[in-house]
Amino acid sequence: MALSVRTNFKHLFRTIQKFNSPKRLLCAGTCTGNKESPGGGRVFSGIQPTGVPHLGNYLGALENWVALQNQYPSVLYSIVDLHSITQPQEPAQLRSNILDMAASLLACGIDPERAILFQQSRVSEHAELSWILSCLTSMPRLRHLPQWKMKSKQKNEGSVGLYTYPVLQAADILLYKSTHVPVGEDQVQHLELAQDLARIFNNRYGDLFPEPAALLSSTRKVKSLRDPSAKMSKSDPQAMATVTVTDSPDDIALKIRRAVTDFTSEVTFDPETRPGVSNLVTIHAAMAMIGVEEAVQQARGLDTGEYKKLVTEAVIQRLTPIREEIERLRGDRAHLEEVLDQGARRARELAAPVLREVRHRVGFC
Repeated sequence: MALSVRTNFKHLFRTIQKFNSPKRLLCAGTCTGNKESPGGGRVFSGIQPTGVPHLGNYLGALENWVALQNQYPSVLYSIVDLHSITQPQEPAQLRSNILDMAASLLACGIDPERAILFQQSRVSEHAELSWILSCLTSMPRLRHLPQWKMKSKQKNEGSVGLYTYPVLQAADILLYKSTHVPVGEDQVQHLELAQDLARIFNNRYGDLFPEPAALLSSTRKVKSLRDPSAKMSKSDPQAMATVTVTDSPDDIALKIRRAVTDFTSEVTFDPETRPGVSNLVTIHAAMAMIGVEEAVQQARGLDTGEYKKLVTEAVIQRLTPIREEIERLRGDRAHLEEVLDQGARRARELAAPVLREVRHRVGFC
């Protein structure tokens, strides 16, 4: 079987990509949102193997991942299973989740002919570079990162792995001499650590690593359907709060029908005073590939109950081919393994010479 997704799905996703304009991306420090992306450079990003993505993952990250394949000559996307074990994982479930994520990324439009898609733990250079960089990182620098503060409180201090995983993130990026990293606002400080470590290494051992710039997506954040003050999350205990890309049309309709709104029937976009209705407008606009203003215009004359049907139709239309392709790919485990094997080989071809140079400069050889 060929490593790319089926031709008809390729055609669909290329059509979708036309709406993912490069002008929606901001490159921190090097360009503005009104300029095209540079012709050169290398993009790296990673996603944890938590099973299939939810709607927020798709709109907040994966749409942009697909678009970036057409904008940069070198793109790497990693299923970061080393990061995932900072939380307890059942081994069989983790193995299943890795393949589910691979299937989901392919179904969403990641093309292994244009991007290197690989499983992080299959490229051992990540772990070795992480150790070297951790020896250049101070403990106060890690203590001040916001995610450690939040997660350690939840876990009564947490593990050493949870404390140092931003260093592993930095190693993931620097190992490939990445120039650009698509990140959400909550990850900017972690990218700044990678920039700092590039400078620290270069100052001590000579120039080797570029300082990676952030690609900040302008895509609006998708909120929980049950609590629009919080982000949509797969870990949300309320089953009705999160739409996954594999939800059936009936499940999608039920979840959106039960989405929290308010006592005003008119549809408007006002995230501060009407977060629930505004979240539906955000979802509708993103899934229908229209602006917020047009989404509100389409809702004119509809009450929120009727508008939810319009939102449901837009979500189902976009997610149905993705759901069907995930199911097809899940039935072809050998193909998914082949994609990840090939991706790991290609990633290692890039990573191995960089780590050899790092080892030499540090004095290991």
